[in-house]
Amino acid sequence: MTETTSTFAELGVPKSLVSVLDAAGKHEAFPIQQSTLPSTLAGRDVLGRGKTGSGKTLAFAIPLVARLAGAVSGGKRRPGRPLGLVLLPTRELATQVAAVIEPLAKAAGLTVTTVFGGVSQRPQETAFRGGVDIVVACPGRLDDLMKQRIVNLDAIEVTVLDEADHMADLGFLPVVTRIMNATPQSGQRLLFSATLDNGVDKLVKKFLNDPILHSVDESNSHVAAMTHHVYEAETPEAKTALVHALASGKGRRIMFMRTKHQAKKLAKQLTASGIPAVDLHGNLSQNARDRNLAAFSGGEVNVLVATDVAARGVHVDAIELVVHVDPPAEHKAYLHRSGRTARAGSEGDVVTLMLPSQRKDTEMLLRRAKIGVTPQRANVNSPFVAELVGEVAPTVRPVPGGPGSGNVEVSQGRGTSQGANARRKRDAAPARGGAARGGSSNGGGRGRAASSSSQGSSASRPARGQAGEGAAQGQRRGEGRPRRAGASSPAAPSRGGERGSRRASWSSGQ
Repeated sequence: MTETTSTFAELGVPKSLVSVLDAAGKHEAFPIQQSTLPSTLAGRDVLGRGKTGSGKTLAFAIPLVARLAGAVSGGKRRPGRPLGLVLLPTRELATQVAAVIEPLAKAAGLTVTTVFGGVSQRPQETAFRGGVDIVVACPGRLDDLMKQRIVNLDAIEVTVLDEADHMADLGFLPVVTRIMNATPQSGQRLLFSATLDNGVDKLVKKFLNDPILHSVDESNSHVAAMTHHVYEAETPEAKTALVHALASGKGRRIMFMRTKHQAKKLAKQLTASGIPAVDLHGNLSQNARDRNLAAFSGGEVNVLVATDVAARGVHVDAIELVVHVDPPAEHKAYLHRSGRTARAGSEGDVVTLMLPSQRKDTEMLLRRAKIGVTPQRANVNSPFVAELVGEVAPTVRPVPGGPGSGNVEVSQGRGTSQGANARRKRDAAPARGGAARGGSSNGGGRGRAASSSSQGSSASRPARGQAGEGAAQGQRRGEGRPRRAGASSPAAPSRGGERGSRRASWSSGQ
């Protein structure tokens, strides 16, 4: 069906918000936005399903701000009683969603703060005491603050559940249910995700009032502009060589691994071989995660080596290649990982690497993901590999002292080793407040990280297996399963807070 309206103004978006969107170069709504905005702006409870990178964040950010605009006029903002709530599974996703909401909120006179574990809760307490309108939160830390009576959700008018299928997993469901129960039944509820399965129906039946479903894709839909490749390497050594070749191009690329240890190890190996890389996984401190993501999104390095913690929480423009170095365990993880490229209408490539012993499992994975692709035997000399890599970036001499600490001497504007030792000492020192600048409507500082870091790996003990990136990691850091009642506030404060990754993509079509 052809849409008859496409501009935000025609869809009923308030003029003040249209001006913000126009200034950011967003003149026409994407299909998920065209489909949902008439219902959400009218106050309906909505389930929105759209493929990864389709613009779901802006689809709920606009009605969230539009419906709260004017609610705090005349100084009615109350300490500890926000009006809007966005729940989501990861810290990275929280900071990047907040970055999308903030320009709209500022135009409407609203304030925004983020709430997640892994950082000192003191700045979050300060934000609530000063009065904040919209909270973008991971469930674990928000639940802690509610138990401490720092925040009360009885004034919430709009609740958004982002990545609803993941939030309905067993690891999240109890705390999400508890938080939703604390919001008024009369409030508007919006659930958005690339897939609407798992336990989403339980949340829908319990919390949504006469909801309307807007789906612009099939549940396993993938992006037409995304090209999939499967390369089979004969030996582990041949696979390692392929990984290095695929990482060597000039454009941005993400290499996905199954475990934190493997991600850290590969980032070190690539950096040592002259390909600057940063890692992103649950063992890093929040300061290190922010800095590494900022280095990647800012162009200081072109390679991010990540676990599935980045599959749903990284929105960076112009990622041209995603490489499944380790094929994921299930097909939805494949779709979410792959969705880091070919976003908002751009093109991108996805490569899955496998050994002969992995052929059967990989074929089953792709069949479940409804990806039709013929595997190819490949090595570093294969012409199609060279064509995919494109122009090779200049090698970069690693600074003595260990690439794992983030000391890479990067030329041609890609980074610097200057001040690396000072940063290491600073990051190792105990934090002294200011970890996450909540309550600011402009997202806090946006300084670029000049180097990568693998520090903070001792922040939490690695969970066994892949589950450590989800609910188990959240249980330790306040982002998934809640702590036992009466548990103390989270762990080791870090100074970087959410500031580094705030730089991510207001321009990415979210």
